[in-house]
Amino acid sequence: MMLRMSTSLIRTLREDPADAEVPSHRLLLRAGYIRRAAPGGYTWLPLGRLVLERVTEIVRAEMTAIGDQEVHFPALLPAEPYRTSGRWTEYGDDIFTLADRRGAEHLLAPTHEELAALLVKELFTSYRDLPVTLFQIQTKFRDEARPRAGLLRGREFLMKDAYSFDLDDEGLRAAYGRHRAAYQRTFDRLGLDYTVVHAMSGAMGGSASEEFLATTPVGEDTYVGCTDCHYAANTEAVTTPAPAPADPQAQPATEVHDTPETPTIASLVALANDRRLAGRDDWSAADTLKNVVLTVRRPGAEAPELLVVGLPGDREVDLKRLAAALAPATVDVFDAWNEHPELVRGYLGPQILGKLGVRYLVDPRVVPGTAWLTGANEPGRHATNVVCGRDFTPDGTVEAAEVRPGDHCPACATGRLTMRRGIEIGHIFQLGRRYTDAFAVDVLGPQGKPVRPTMGCYGIGVSRAVAAIAEQHHDDRGLVWPASVAPCDVHLVAAGKGPQLDAALDLGVRLADAGLRVLVDDRTAVSAGVKFTDAELIGIPRTVVVGRRLADGYVELRDRASGERTELPVADLLEKLLDG
Repeated sequence: MMLRMSTSLIRTLREDPADAEVPSHRLLLRAGYIRRAAPGGYTWLPLGRLVLERVTEIVRAEMTAIGDQEVHFPALLPAEPYRTSGRWTEYGDDIFTLADRRGAEHLLAPTHEELAALLVKELFTSYRDLPVTLFQIQTKFRDEARPRAGLLRGREFLMKDAYSFDLDDEGLRAAYGRHRAAYQRTFDRLGLDYTVVHAMSGAMGGSASEEFLATTPVGEDTYVGCTDCHYAANTEAVTTPAPAPADPQAQPATEVHDTPETPTIASLVALANDRRLAGRDDWSAADTLKNVVLTVRRPGAEAPELLVVGLPGDREVDLKRLAAALAPATVDVFDAWNEHPELVRGYLGPQILGKLGVRYLVDPRVVPGTAWLTGANEPGRHATNVVCGRDFTPDGTVEAAEVRPGDHCPACATGRLTMRRGIEIGHIFQLGRRYTDAFAVDVLGPQGKPVRPTMGCYGIGVSRAVAAIAEQHHDDRGLVWPASVAPCDVHLVAAGKGPQLDAALDLGVRLADAGLRVLVDDRTAVSAGVKFTDAELIGIPRTVVVGRRLADGYVELRDRASGERTELPVADLLEKLLDG
């Protein structure tokens, strides 16, 4: 394959686009790989399409290597299967819905668990048909409220999703392990630096899941790693080590104190130490119980409900963690204080929440027998020795507190957590029987009785992987593609007209005939300096400069990643390129 820049749809930009927020977005636009078509939607130009196809080929090869079979479901789907599974309402505003001319409701597919389960129900009748894994590489849609960062958060994107069906949980675990290993091989081949982390299942459901996160400072996912063990988790999935419970009745009696002008934790701690509340002068924010009022709307509910989250006062509520814990319900900040005078702003305590019928969830650190300094439910008053299990009883626990660097590792207890950021490029789930139960998918088992298969789901963001590679493989001059995904193997630059241009074109033909993918910059109205700048911006692994030493039979070979430059005879170029 040989592309000529004089005739190909390759348009580089001299300046950064005004709306480009992250390096991958900026460089993919500047180097002529993509163009914005709509908010969250991009046109893939020829160079971008070549990269996308190479990534797709690697993903497909690794899936077929473990026995997955490729299918292709429609992107426009009827609403009924998603109503049956419950995800029509669970997804809420995140899906695109529409009605056809007859009024029948449809959606643009965000994922295809329902269709996969129905296909197996229709075509598979015996345990001898299983196990089976079906996969597709398909355009998916999500109605992102704030599409941003180019390909990293779009409304339309290319995904690989696979669905495994096994007779039992042991088979599911084996399928999960095969896909986990295949994902590691896939991302290694793509040249990505990634971490596998524990994750939440969210709207997908299931008992276990892991994310593959490409490490980058611009990633939207925050994850933790342990300094002493191999534990890694998305912050949404981090669990909090809980203290041992104690006898609530062994604690001193509750005391109520006048604490005027203390609506904040800092002001309360300062006053408590100054006045030696409960005979103490060592109060800290961690000794206080902060009670945060929120609203929660369940899928299909007409109105939201109140929720109060109790947590140590040295922590803030992480709304993303809370939303993950309460999914598919959505969470919002409460601001209707005037409508609820019984909730005393700045002085709210848990003692009255049960009587008010307000749901109260607490941080795992709040266990029976722990005593707290918290609101007394009166303006300007707080109480000491408010004891969990004696003075209030939570409705449950929730992982909603912010995770901070230095927190204890929940796996080994001795290590400390470090924080990093990454881009989600893959996610694998042990779904179980949620979808086979929803559609009564049964096969005849070996004992002659019906057996309900169990499912796994395995997704890779193919178009997102392109952006992740660009995030990790660039410098201040442009993109630096790994050889495995680069649009071409070699970029030929004719540094002059006449003999140099003719030689570059002839060399391009010979290299293409040898099986290399070649891009030739044969533009005559562009200076050599601009050509070299564009070559660095486009980021093909090797650039061959046909310049001043052509008359001596030499060209210059430049390595984009290392910057190394070598002059070598034209006669030796092909062998050098083929040897890598």
